[in-house]
Amino acid sequence: MEKEIIVYSTPLCVPCENLKKFLREEGLEFKVKDIMMDSEAAELLEEKGVRSAPALGINGKILFGVDLKPENLRKELYL
Repeated sequence: MEKEIIVYSTPLCVPCENLKKFLREEGLEFKVKDIMMDSEAAELLEEKGVRSAPALGINGKILFGVDLKPENLRKELYL
């Protein structure tokens, strides 16, 4: 089953671009939501206690901070 992957990012965010690059290198399809322009996405992250970009949604689960290290991401992406 395909996972729904969403990158929550902001413009000119180097860690955001690195996350997108990682996902592309893994051959994964994903959507991008700019939390500066998408108020619903920003509100969702705020509700989850996420106060910085990037964040990653995988089937509704939000990952951020140390969860975004490649070894942790691979565990979540390939469960």
